[in-house]
Order: sequence, then C-alpha cells, then structure tokens
Amino acid sequence: MLSLKTIREHPEFVAQGASDKGEKIDIKGILTLDGKVRKIIKDVEDLKAMRNRSSEEISQLKQVGKDAREQISEMQDVSKRIKELDGELAENREELHEKLMWVPNIPHESVPVGKDESANEHVRSWGEKPKFDFEPLPHLELATKLDLLDMERGAAISGSGFPLYTGQGAILERALINFMLDHHLQRGYREVRTPFITLRQAVETTGQLPKLEDDMYIVEQDDLFLIPTAEVPVTNIHKEEIMSGKDLPKQYVAYSPCFRREAGSYGRDTRGLLRVHQFNKVELVKFVKPEDSYDELESLTSDAESILQALGLHYRVALLSTGDLSFAAAKCYDLEVWAPGEKRWLEVSSCSNFEDFQARRANIRYRKEDGKTSFVHTLNGSGVATPRLMVALLETYQQDDGTVWIPEPLQPYMHTSLLK
Repeated sequence: MLSLKTIREHPEFVAQGASDKGEKIDIKGILTLDGKVRKIIKDVEDLKAMRNRSSEEISQLKQVGKDAREQISEMQDVSKRIKELDGELAENREELHEKLMWVPNIPHESVPVGKDESANEHVRSWGEKPKFDFEPLPHLELATKLDLLDMERGAAISGSGFPLYTGQGAILERALINFMLDHHLQRGYREVRTPFITLRQAVETTGQLPKLEDDMYIVEQDDLFLIPTAEVPVTNIHKEEIMSGKDLPKQYVAYSPCFRREAGSYGRDTRGLLRVHQFNKVELVKFVKPEDSYDELESLTSDAESILQALGLHYRVALLSTGDLSFAAAKCYDLEVWAPGEKRWLEVSSCSNFEDFQARRANIRYRKEDGKTSFVHTLNGSGVATPRLMVALLETYQQDDGTVWIPEPLQPYMHTSLLK
C-alpha cells in the first residue's frame, strides 16, 4: 500500500506510475476522501476540547452552587455531535481504505516503460541451447512414453489443469523440491513450512487482493483462500511486528503447493505442464532494510538462478517492463528457461522487490539504531516452480532412445541417473 503522504504530495507521479502499469486509479476521489477524513478528525478534536472546557465549567459552577443546566445541555449536544462525526469518520475511512487498496505499487525508476511483455529487457543469459542429432520431443510425449505423468486421470479426479505425477515422475518432482530446499539452506535461508490456506487479510497483505480474487480458489463458508504461492503465508509471518534492525535481513525458504484458477487464461498453454491450476514451488522471501533492498533483489535473483545453473539448464533473465509488472511489485526479474521440445522460453521464476508496499499493508516494521521505527522492504522469488522446470529438464536431457538423463545434483535424490 502506498502511503497517503506520497499520494498527497505527488498525485501526478502516482497517477502516472499506475498508468504505466495499465491501472486506472481514482486519485481525485482519494484526495477528496482524505480531506474529509482529516477535516472530521479536526472537528472531533475541537469538539472534544470544547467538551473538556464545558466539563470544567460545569464543575466550577456546581462547586459554588450555581445552575449548570444550560452548560450540561450544551455538553450533551456536543457529545451527540461527536458520536455522529465518529460514525462519519469510520465510514469515510473505510471508503478511503477500499480506494487505496486499488492503488498499485509505483515502478522503480530503472524499470523500462512499456505496455506489456514486448517491452521487457533481456539483461543476461547463461549457457547455450542444447544441440541434438535428432528431433527433440515435447515434454508431454516424453512423459507419456516414460509413464511419468497422467493428465487424463488427473482431470478425472479434479478437472483439467490438475496433473497426476506417476512412478518416476512423482519421484522426480519430489527430488527437485528436496534438492532446491537443501540448496537454498546452504545459501543461508531458513526453512519454514506454512499453512496452505490463509485468511483474506493475508492475501490482501501481499497484494493479490482485491484485484485477483477471481483467480483464487476460495473456501467461501469460512472466507479462506488456498494460497497462490508461499509468498502469502511467509510474508505474513511477521505481520504487526517490530523487528530489530540487527536481525535484518531475514530470509526464508518454503515449499508449498500453489493453487491458481487463472480465470482469464482458459485455452492458453493447456498441454501438459505448461499451465496448470495446482503446482509445487519452492519460494524465497526476504525482509530487509530499505537501503539494502535493491542489492538484495540482485542477490535473490542470483539465488534463484543458481538452481538453473546447478541443473545445467540454458536460461535468460528479463527485466519486466511497467506493463508486465505485478500489482504489488516495484521491480521484477523473470527467469526464462529454454525448452527445446517446445522450442520456446518458459518462465520458471519471478524475483520481485515490493519496497514497503506489502510491509505497510501488514504493518511490518523494524527498529533502527536511533530507536525510531520504519517499514521493512519485502522481496520474494520462486526458487523455483517445478512444472516448467520439469518440462525443461525432460526436453533438455532426452536421449535419442527416448530415455532421459538425470542431472548429477538430482541423482542422490532419485537413486538413478536415467529415466527409462
């Protein structure tokens, strides 16, 4: 959430930043409501001061035996008006809060301006596209032949977009999850295992709500949400807390299943594991000092990249344009891995700096050396998601006889070097 101070002092800057993200916001309505709220607060404070003075006057009149009925009547009228204004204040604050929830984070100055992913900048790549002396197969054909995946039975259980991993396919995904968790633990992250269902307020904190509610799976009778990413529960670990600056940065790694309706994506990339409604992911989350957050973003991105490097997968890093940024992010890098069977790049990770946007929503602060408190900056990134990672692995390491070689870091988890 942006601070009201920023919106008051820089309304055109905020409106332009939102517009660059493709968002329309009611700046005029926000400022009008803000003015109403501040006026009501002042009026209430003035009336309370008047009531205090009247109370003292009534006490003095009673002490000397004089009639104080007129003053008592006036004080009762003032108290009634204060109660009315308190009601108006609550209503206006609620309306203001609702409008503020639709104001996106403002893109960082280093983010390229553009309306969509076509304006993204590719900042670096690693490795080379694998070469084959045969036509590489797409992952679904490989997975079907090797009995790694059964999309039809998964659909019979839960509907389309819910994969059923079988045999060595299930073992491979578990191996990837365990390998990634162990890898990030060695890089200084602390593992947590969170609930996979959260309160509405938790999803508001991270910025998926209110905008993306139609893309969420909801337990309506309890107003609970299946998490779209472990970012949601992990970021909320420190909600309403004041941390010591000496304890920052804090960095967590968490595995979770992720649930996404993706209501606007029906018909897109529906084959195999390219776009699914339930998938597994290892998530990285950081809480850092504001002055360190952009260095920490580079470090976080490097941590996610190290997974792909360890597995020997060709990938590139894209700096997202304003129009491709998420609602809550100020800056984001996407990691895109090459899938030779699909013959295209697949996003496997987004690494984002939210600055204090999420921390303001969750009231997560830290105490500085001078004793004052300030909002932390939060960052997160996939470290990484398994479905498209499996696509790239199967397609990159396929052999001409239809088998798939297992990268060395995964072999201790798989207890084999070959899928056959």
